[in-house]
Amino acid sequence: MPRSSNDKVPRDYVVDDAWPYAALPSDAPVSAHYGQALARNLENALAVSGYSLRTLAEATGITHSTISRVLHGRVLPDLGTIARLEAVFGFQIWPGPGALPSAGSPR
Repeated sequence: MPRSSNDKVPRDYVVDDAWPYAALPSDAPVSAHYGQALARNLENALAVSGYSLRTLAEATGITHSTISRVLHGRVLPDLGTIARLEAVFGFQIWPGPGALPSAGSPR
C-alpha cells in the first residue's frame, strides 16, 4: 500500500534478482531502500529467534499476513508494528540510514 508520499511499495522498485536482495534503481526512493533492508533484517530475526510467522504473530499481536507482507516488500509497516516486533525480538530491526546506498543522501 503506498504512503502519502506516493511512493510505490518497496518491492515494486526491484530491477533485478529476488526480493529482498534485489537491485534497486539509483532513483528508488528512500522508502524502497528502508523497506528492503527491513525485510532482510526481519528475515534474519526470524531465523535467529526461532519464531515462525504464526508464533511471531501470536507474540506481537500483528497478523501473520501483515508480517508476511513486510517480508515480501508489499507494505511499509507503521511505527507501532516495528516497535512491537523489536520488543518481542529484543533487538532493533529498523535499518536506519545505513539502508541508503550512499550513506544518508536524501532522495
